[in-house]
Amino acid sequence: MKTKIYILLIVLNICNSYLFAQEQKMTAAEIASFKEGVNVVSKKIKTLSTDFVQYKHLDFLSKDIETSGKMIFKEPNLLQWQYKKPYNYSIVFKNGKILINDEGKKSAVDIGNSKIFGRINKLIVGSVSGNMFDDKEFTITYFKAKGQNIAKFIPKDATLKKYIKQIELTFDKDEATVEQVKLLESSEDYTRIVLKNKVINAKIDDSVFTN
Repeated sequence: MKTKIYILLIVLNICNSYLFAQEQKMTAAEIASFKEGVNVVSKKIKTLSTDFVQYKHLDFLSKDIETSGKMIFKEPNLLQWQYKKPYNYSIVFKNGKILINDEGKKSAVDIGNSKIFGRINKLIVGSVSGNMFDDKEFTITYFKAKGQNIAKFIPKDATLKKYIKQIELTFDKDEATVEQVKLLESSEDYTRIVLKNKVINAKIDDSVFTN
């Protein structure tokens, strides 16, 4: 019995060491270097288009809901999410409005009428461009893993916290651009968006953002 317990402790210790090695807190110097690198890159991004796969995790489902499509961003704040599989659905953030096209059924939400929508819009644009290191709005912690840097944001605003418990941005270490966004809700549910095939600073006409 003692031998089994000893083996179990060794296994647990190996697992803990592995997890620690996967994600470690950055030092102050590493944080400063990381933020500077991201800010330099984000200032250079005028346009960005990327494919994405979104995984919606609901606690009561055994399998995540998977959707995919294309995201297009143009500074300062034009943003479109085009869902293509398994359905056609698009959301455009433009001129203080959220424009929705649900397979031909169009609607609009005025962001100006909702403080929370305004904050969420700012978060989404910031998460795409990587420019959202605001200590006034968030409690931010920084981690490093193999080939990646991770920033975790906890909203300070109580109203926003009701919708979003934490935001995790995963950055490619070499490019200093966002490659994954994870939004944790107040429940155990979360949305994970993986960005791939990024194209930066290609010409994008404003007409693209007409829903």
